Amino acid sequence: MEYITYEHNAEAADIISRYYDTPPLAYVHSYGCQQNVNDGERIKGVLVDIGYGLCDKPEDADLILFNTCAVREHAEQRVFGNVGALKGLKEKKPGLIIGLCGCMANQKHVVEKLRQSYPYVDLVFGVDGIDTLPGLIARKLEKHKRILLEPAQRPVIVENLPIRRESEFRAWLPIMYGCDNFCTYCIVPYVRGREKSRRPGDILAEFRGLIAAGYKEITLLGQNVNSYGKGLEESIDFADLLNLLCSVPGDYQIRFMTSHPKDASHKLIDTIAAQPHLCKHLHLPVQCGSDRLLARMNRHYTVEHYLELIEYARARVPGITFSSDIIVGFPGETEEDFQGTLDLVRKVGYMQLFTFIYSKREGTPAATYPDATTRQEKTDRMSRLLAVQDEIAMGLVRAQVGQTVRVLVEGYGRLEGTLSGRLDNNLTLEFPADASLMGQYVMVHLTDARATVLLGEWMP
Repeated sequence: MEYITYEHNAEAADIISRYYDTPPLAYVHSYGCQQNVNDGERIKGVLVDIGYGLCDKPEDADLILFNTCAVREHAEQRVFGNVGALKGLKEKKPGLIIGLCGCMANQKHVVEKLRQSYPYVDLVFGVDGIDTLPGLIARKLEKHKRILLEPAQRPVIVENLPIRRESEFRAWLPIMYGCDNFCTYCIVPYVRGREKSRRPGDILAEFRGLIAAGYKEITLLGQNVNSYGKGLEESIDFADLLNLLCSVPGDYQIRFMTSHPKDASHKLIDTIAAQPHLCKHLHLPVQCGSDRLLARMNRHYTVEHYLELIEYARARVPGITFSSDIIVGFPGETEEDFQGTLDLVRKVGYMQLFTFIYSKREGTPAATYPDATTRQEKTDRMSRLLAVQDEIAMGLVRAQVGQTVRVLVEGYGRLEGTLSGRLDNNLTLEFPADASLMGQYVMVHLTDARATVLLGEWMP
């Protein structure tokens, strides 16, 4: 593994400044997961570093860059639809640079489709190329030719990329990149590459900077944070890293995602129990409740193992809540398999579920599996799953009413004059208050619930 440090590209900045009469504007839109959102923040930081301003409307931009997701088919279709909608804008503004990066750009068939069917797309590069963006833009401006890079894995980690964070009190902090698990339905290892852990000193330095800048909530990111540390010279695992970060003084809380059950350990759960800075909530994607399908998905755990982790966490961390991901309609799923999923959901009692109907991804093993289940059957199963989960979640939310809790104010509520925030256990709360409380911790008495959203009164 090679670790390199981002350096300002003065030559590219000079070419850009000479090409435009006024500082150019960039529109950057990120699709998909939190890792993509954080990548988008770093893309914006690099663009500002070389002289771009940022804008909120594509029609105002000199550079439009879509930072893409490839996890589900719907996400790809949205991107192609939005890229197609730019054809008329490009005709009106021939000097406009249109680019696409991220996970979709690391798939050969996508790059070829862009090459053949979208001739007005000027720039394509993969997930590991954010630091190369200044040079690519400069080449495009000087040579007036399209630059569509072929998908390739780049075994480097680039530190000190400039960043334009979307929030002044919540921050994403990646601790690793890529994935080694190769779940049969998942495209991530093919587009983001194998696991690469950041050095703990680099993570700690960025974390200290966030706390010093007043950030209140930091979410650690990785495709599988529980396998952090593999390949590093230092002997360190994810629990060790959490303890290291929690040693930094300050008033803050730490969340993390995503945890793979096969690597979730009692040591990790003990750390959550011991460290006040760690939120008492665990996102532990199970995907389904059938051992047969879990093996077919290449998940490397059983329902029994998963439930043992849940029970250990309940015993060690009073009041802990759980969320999960579930795929409905994986190829070969039977009604018996689906009933196993419903049984698991009832046993765990998830506070939140993120549910998806299986989406075939070209290049993954599951894309070749026979699938006799109709779309209607899958949709019906999804409806039944959501009905079970809604009943569970609303009961758990209602049980919170009457408590007085500490909450980080994150945004505006749905009703005028209200603010919203998240509790330590990841539940959403809305309450009447002035916007001056934004980004602060406040005490709120929980008075009621509307579906899965808590309502409360601010306690000054």
